[in-house]
Amino acid sequence: MKAQVNEIKISYKGGLKSSMWQKISSSQDAAELLYEDWDKDTIGIQETFKVVLLNNSNKVKGIYQLSQGGITSTSIDLRILFAVILKSLSVAIILTHNHPSGKLQPSDADKNLTNKIKKASRLFDITILDHLIFAPNGDYYSFADSEIL
Repeated sequence: MKAQVNEIKISYKGGLKSSMWQKISSSQDAAELLYEDWDKDTIGIQETFKVVLLNNSNKVKGIYQLSQGGITSTSIDLRILFAVILKSLSVAIILTHNHPSGKLQPSDADKNLTNKIKKASRLFDITILDHLIFAPNGDYYSFADSEIL
């Protein structure tokens, strides 16, 4: 008898053809796309962490919500993050989360997490293009624009 195992599957919702995927050329491009996607009912209440998955032309394959937490933090499991990145065959990513308080400056925890993800991504030749932090009103902070990525 053959052994049977479950296959992990990542699927795309929405049916958007790859020819229609949006190209990201700047933090502003990413911010506009992400803010439009964000749940406006919760952006000022709960911290949420998402990852934008990109192909080698910096076109958006999809957005994956990794976690939703409390008022001041959310937990990130790097194993799940990289499982999604690798299973989707993405070559670049943009990290993003919100600060319900509206404070745009990254915390030490934000910087440490970004560096930890950056270090792990090097092992898989995954490029981190940016890490955006959003305020509830749509203002954002870009790690890349601030040259701390």
